[in-house]
Amino acid sequence: MVLKALIVDDEYPARAELRYLLQSFRDRVEVVGEAAHAAEALALLQAVDYQILFLDIDMPGLSGLDLAQQVQGMSRPPAVIFVTAYDNYALQAFNVNAVDYLLKPFDEKRLHQAMNKVFRALAASDGAAPRPSPGVEQTAPRVPRLDRILAERGGKTVLVDEKEIYFAFAKDDVVYLQLQQERLLTRYTLKDLAARLRQPPFFQCHRSYLVNLRRVKEIVPYCNGTYVLLLDDPRRSEVPVSRAQGRRLKSLLGM
Repeated sequence: MVLKALIVDDEYPARAELRYLLQSFRDRVEVVGEAAHAAEALALLQAVDYQILFLDIDMPGLSGLDLAQQVQGMSRPPAVIFVTAYDNYALQAFNVNAVDYLLKPFDEKRLHQAMNKVFRALAASDGAAPRPSPGVEQTAPRVPRLDRILAERGGKTVLVDEKEIYFAFAKDDVVYLQLQQERLLTRYTLKDLAARLRQPPFFQCHRSYLVNLRRVKEIVPYCNGTYVLLLDDPRRSEVPVSRAQGRRLKSLLGM
C-alpha cells in the first residue's frame, strides 16, 4: 500500500523541499496534496483519505496545532508530523498525538527517522510487520506496546491506562506509578516498563525515572546540563533529568 501524504505549509519553498526529500520514499509514500493554510487543508482532508499529514505550526488563520486537534476527531486521523522553524511547541505537539516534530532545517537522515516512526505506528494499527526505510539501520524487534499497565491497589491487581500515568520511578528495587492522586506499586522493572509504554510521550529522563511528557508543564535548568521537570499534577511534582538524558530531551524537543 502506498501511503497518501498531505503537506501543509504557508511557504512554497518549504513545501517543495519536503516534497523533494520524500522522493526517497516514493515506493511507499505519495504526496497527493499541498495546502498553504489550515482551511484549505481541512477541505482536502475531508475529500481524501490521507495517512500522513506534514504540518507547519505558524500559519495565517488556524494554527497547525489547532488543525492537528481537529484532525484527532476524524474517524481515521492521519499520522501527524510537525515541520516547523519553532522549537517551543514540542510539548503541545505531543498533546495532539504527533508522531514526530521536525525542526527546520532538517536533513534526510532525520526525515528517515520520522518516517520509520510513522511506518511502525501504522503497521501496529493494522497488525502488519513494519518495514524500515532504506538507509536506516534495523534494530531488534521491540516488546509490543500496551495502552494499559498492571499495578496493585489494595491487594488487588488493576489495569492502569497509560494516559493516567504522570511518571514512574524506582526506589529500593520497587517501581511505582505516580497517578494524579495516588501512587501504585507495579511488578515491572523500569526497563520493562519503558519497553511497554509509548515513547514518546514517555521518556526515560533518569536511570530511576520515566516521565509522561504530556504531563510536563515546565522544564527548569538545574546545573551542569541537568534539568528538573515540573508536572501539572496537584502537587506540582518534580522529576529530575540527568545530564546524559538532558541532551536527549533537548534533541527530542528541538531545544
